[in-house]
Amino acid sequence: MAPEIIGVIGFVSLLLLIAFRVPVAIAMGIVGLVGGYIINGPDSIGFVLGATPFETVFPYGLSVVPLFILMGAFATHAGLSGSLYKAIYTWIGHFRGGLAIATVGACGAFGAICGSSLATAATMTKVSMPEMRKRGYDEGLASASIAAGGTLGVLIPPSIIIIIYAILTEASIGKLFAAALLPGCLAVILYMLAISIRTWLNPALGPRGERRSWGERIAALVSIWHIVVLFVLVIGGIYVGWFSPTEAASVGVFGAFFLALTVGRIGLGTFLGCLKETAATSGMIFLILIGTAVFNFFIETTMLPTLLADWIVSSSLSPMAILLCILLFYVILGCFMDSLSMILLTLPVLFPVVQALNFDVIWFGIVVLSVVEIGLITPPVGMNLFVIMAAYPEIRLKSLYLGVIPFLLADVVRVTLLILFPALTLWLPSLIV
Repeated sequence: MAPEIIGVIGFVSLLLLIAFRVPVAIAMGIVGLVGGYIINGPDSIGFVLGATPFETVFPYGLSVVPLFILMGAFATHAGLSGSLYKAIYTWIGHFRGGLAIATVGACGAFGAICGSSLATAATMTKVSMPEMRKRGYDEGLASASIAAGGTLGVLIPPSIIIIIYAILTEASIGKLFAAALLPGCLAVILYMLAISIRTWLNPALGPRGERRSWGERIAALVSIWHIVVLFVLVIGGIYVGWFSPTEAASVGVFGAFFLALTVGRIGLGTFLGCLKETAATSGMIFLILIGTAVFNFFIETTMLPTLLADWIVSSSLSPMAILLCILLFYVILGCFMDSLSMILLTLPVLFPVVQALNFDVIWFGIVVLSVVEIGLITPPVGMNLFVIMAAYPEIRLKSLYLGVIPFLLADVVRVTLLILFPALTLWLPSLIV
């Protein structure tokens, strides 16, 4: 049997294993080992198992992953999300849908510290959902605004998925962080606009809050100065060259821990819990990376990515048509898989295609991650939807599904703009030496 046929069978087998709920890391490892054995013989298994795990997790650059995860854990336990939410609501709560708009803004700001979509959605559900329900907000609008806002953790730096993408494609983490800033801000603006349009058409969905005085607004801004300083120090430090990404993550961990200490919300038990949470999440990510490396060894041996790239380049399809097909594939895949698994599963096959078509690696990464965000809130199994359902079980699933539709339309508009105007993504990275 030809190696490329074995590669296709292996890829289909991997999807079937994942469909039967075999953990992604285990599924990729099994397919990689079995496929490698069939093509290269038994000696390949010893080679892969002996070298791959160590070589995968050994690089110094990977230490940025547990550091940013620990930073997010400290930020969550410090209650920074609540402070951000209250400050933003003080400024815009008197608008229709002001609480929902404040939720999106707080999700974006908290995602910039946390770096995780699921953690952002879970935290903001606890913070903002009780307030919105108390003020008479429609449950569909309230829950969907949290689900959509939570996706910002994928895109707004320091996103863990951006770091993983950079490692897999050997792209600059700093330039990817810079590239994600404007698209992330665009996402926040479009989500807020979607809420404003919905509440303008039907004011009962999101009643106005009370207008606060200018003194209260200034005081609200002052109350979050430390959060702004932390973000500027960590992300700005990377952009201006003060820190490498790993050094910036270390500074972020120290800053988040210091903030948690100053507000008195972290004791020994919470501290150990943050370490345990970080170890568990990092271990999961590293195990998936090892499984991905084993699977990559098999796929590269089959020459499937190279053959696919050659076939696509020689086809009559335009690069834009191929890009749209890739993005549609991600949207469909996002209905059934989490974002990290999608990136790790598909990049080994699709990245050679991207290189063959001469797409900019930075631009392609941000566009793909924007589409991955869509998968997080796409029914039936968008991960953020189920995070919110788990945190607030009384929400009706139908209301949540209908509520996310305007945000999905906003995402389509954003991805379209990023494709039509690459400068939205590439301008800031071009300023980094």
